[in-house]
Amino acid sequence: MEFGPGLAALLGAVEGLTEFLPVSSTGHLILVGHWLGFTGGVAVSVEISIQLGSILAIIAYERKRIASILSQAKVERASFLRLIRGSSKASDLSMKQDWSYILYRSSGDQPHLWFLLGLSLAFIPAAVIGLLARPWIEAYLFNPVSVAIMLITGGLVILVVEARPRKPTITELDHVNFMTAILVGLAQCFSLIPGVSRSGATIVGGLLVGMERRVATEYSFFLALPTMIAATTYKMYKSQDLLTSADVFALAIGLVVAFFVAWAVIAAFLAFLKQHTLRTFAYYRVVLGAVILMVFG
Repeated sequence: MEFGPGLAALLGAVEGLTEFLPVSSTGHLILVGHWLGFTGGVAVSVEISIQLGSILAIIAYERKRIASILSQAKVERASFLRLIRGSSKASDLSMKQDWSYILYRSSGDQPHLWFLLGLSLAFIPAAVIGLLARPWIEAYLFNPVSVAIMLITGGLVILVVEARPRKPTITELDHVNFMTAILVGLAQCFSLIPGVSRSGATIVGGLLVGMERRVATEYSFFLALPTMIAATTYKMYKSQDLLTSADVFALAIGLVVAFFVAWAVIAAFLAFLKQHTLRTFAYYRVVLGAVILMVFG
């Protein structure tokens, strides 16, 4: 099937519906592509590039919080520098604050600054592994059977985690510390495998390190920004020779559809989590994976 406005709109709707839910947007795009006969290099490029619409949706939805975090982090950076200068000016060596104390005090006094630093570090593991392994992943794992196996595996992991609820120790987004961010970033690496789900991996990772479910979900949204921007920008750059002007026009339509659908899904998902667990999505993953294995296995 040739890539055109109609197919782009369909893929945009699928991307928007699934990107921020723990069900794997890439996996669903691969399945829809195979179902419609849309495969190959252009298909892979579109399946990754169309995520830009969802990226813009999360920026628009969280715009006030993003602006608040950035502005407060700017103020806290100045405060952090003053703390360092004040320590370096101490004349009595016994009164000088060592770096461990400075960092400890700063983590409590400048939470927004450390939130951004943690977010930056959390992004690095998946970015490095993705850069190195992406060609192999696209060549061997962008197929329905691999997606099905990961859908089922991920669903079972979610059920296990939800069966052993932990009392959350992190109930506010501002309280996500440096080490917690790194651990969630490591969990995100699993999402490089189609069918795992980036949001699923990061939300489950957040739950395991003590985040409240809603906080883990919102942190997943924020971590999506550097991760998806990097992946999408890289893929669009590498695919510039594959896409024609007509393809670019169709892709733009898909991005717009993905934007509006993702915006609605973000709001609905956060409202859903106020009263429900992730089990519904786990059951969906297992059932869908089993059906795909019966069809393609």
